[in-house]
Amino acid sequence: MKSSSLRWWTLALATLVTVALTMSLGFWQLSRAAEKQALESLIEERGTMVPLTGRDVVAAVDVKNGYHRIARLTGEWIPQASVFLDNRPMNGRSGFILVTPLKLQDLSRTILVQRGWVPRDFIDRSRVPVIETPGGWVTVEGRLAPPPSHLFELGASQPGPIRQNIDLTAFIHETGLPLLDASLLQTAPADTAFQRDWPRFSAGAQKNMGYAVQWFAMSATAALLFLWFQFISPRRKHRPDGTDSR
Repeated sequence: MKSSSLRWWTLALATLVTVALTMSLGFWQLSRAAEKQALESLIEERGTMVPLTGRDVVAAVDVKNGYHRIARLTGEWIPQASVFLDNRPMNGRSGFILVTPLKLQDLSRTILVQRGWVPRDFIDRSRVPVIETPGGWVTVEGRLAPPPSHLFELGASQPGPIRQNIDLTAFIHETGLPLLDASLLQTAPADTAFQRDWPRFSAGAQKNMGYAVQWFAMSATAALLFLWFQFISPRRKHRPDGTDSR
């Protein structure tokens, strides 16, 4: 009897700890989801604000505070410094993202513009599409973003028109351009040479919601198993007169 009682309390304690731990993890995941949803709402709100100008971007104390806002920039393309970023899929197709620096008008700074996606030649992988780049002053519009994302690569990027990544510091030394710590995901003016289905920002709140459901399910399962094996099942094994049903 004493051994049975000790076993019961051990199982009860283990179940209580399991339920408390999994419930706390579930609520923690919910709090993380709420934080990410708030961040996504902030990003959405930034996208509806008055477009930034080149002067706004350059004058900002921290250009990162302008990420995800619409910007309308006037400047001059520097086509000789263009780079085709390799292995950049869009709509399920592999290709390049063409990045061209834009020297901002009346300002001493330059920004990388991700002009759009173009398909690659899979027969001659060293060949890049011929893209017309207008001369003189141009005005482009898009979403301010961090510099182009980095993909995994073995070794440092080699100079040339086709690259896996752009290391901003190395690119500044290579080109001598005073680049901002940002880029522009161009959306206008329209250009049939490019696809510009840029992905919307997602902080992954739905993933945290899914994790929370899993933790709560584990908590409920632990509690139900304890109730079944310690209360419901033993009672079902006994007859109403107190004798064992077996």
